[in-house]
Amino acid sequence: MKGLLQRVRGARVEVAGEIVGAVDQGLLVLVAVEPEDTRASADKLLHKLLNYRVFSDADGKMNLSLADVGGGLLLVSQFTLAADTKSGLRPGFSTAAPPALGEELFKYLVSQAKQVHGPVASGRFGADMQVHLVNDGPVTFLLQV
Repeated sequence: MKGLLQRVRGARVEVAGEIVGAVDQGLLVLVAVEPEDTRASADKLLHKLLNYRVFSDADGKMNLSLADVGGGLLLVSQFTLAADTKSGLRPGFSTAAPPALGEELFKYLVSQAKQVHGPVASGRFGADMQVHLVNDGPVTFLLQV
């Protein structure tokens, strides 16, 4: 499972002009599910997302986590993040999970996040989404579990 974590001052996801998820300060995470992923993978990614230290402390050092600052978490499914781009000029998607597994694990990740952290928002799995964000820093990390 991959999560492209971006520290944001604010982010929102729209589907057909309707805002389906939004957060203020916090993290926007683009999530890709791969064929070998399980609920344990989702649990491990969630633990990293909530505890990865990407927010500045009083000394300006990245020592605080999302849990420490109480920021929002916006999760957006993005199967293209799992693409194989090693050869050629067109991405291959055999490295992404089948849609049914991707949806199951993405929804599981969102539900688990809502149980242990607030606020949590998400995009809509499989939808054509427009993602708007103000990347803070910019700070962006690719987490793989």
